This record gives sequence, structure tokens and C-alpha cells, in this order.
Amino acid sequence: MEKHIGAVVVIVKKREEAAPKVNEIFTQFGDIIVARMGFPYEVRGVNVITLIVDGTNDEIGALTGKLGMFKEVTVKTTLAKL
Repeated sequence: MEKHIGAVVVIVKKREEAAPKVNEIFTQFGDIIVARMGFPYEVRGVNVITLIVDGTNDEIGALTGKLGMFKEVTVKTTLAKL
């Protein structure tokens, strides 16, 4: 399968509830996560996490799909073919 590199932006509301679940998924997909950077944005009451990923459409889709299942989490992805 063709691999892609991309960025995944994860916006987390209610950090206390969502953080353990989100971190568990990050651990499950650690083999496709190249880098991770997170910032609390207190003015809006959210945390913003940016992931750089390198994987197939199926792998990246599985990661974002699992993250998107939580009502406290919003996920957006952009990918480029290598």
C-alpha cells in the first residue's frame, strides 16, 4: 500500500475526561506517529495537539477514526503522497 506523510490536528475539550483515552490511542499508533506537539489554549478551554504521521491511508484512517469516536475530540487530517 502507498504511504503518506501528513498532519493530524486533534482538538481536545474536557481534557480530564479525554486525555487518558487519547493517549492510549496515541500509544497504539506510535509506529506511525513521527512527532507530536501539544498546546493548552486556555482562552478557549481546549488543548490542541498536532501529530506528524507516516503511514498508509488505512493506518492513518484507523488512528483518526478511533480519535473521532470521542465526543470531546475533534480531528482534522491533511495528507501528501510520498
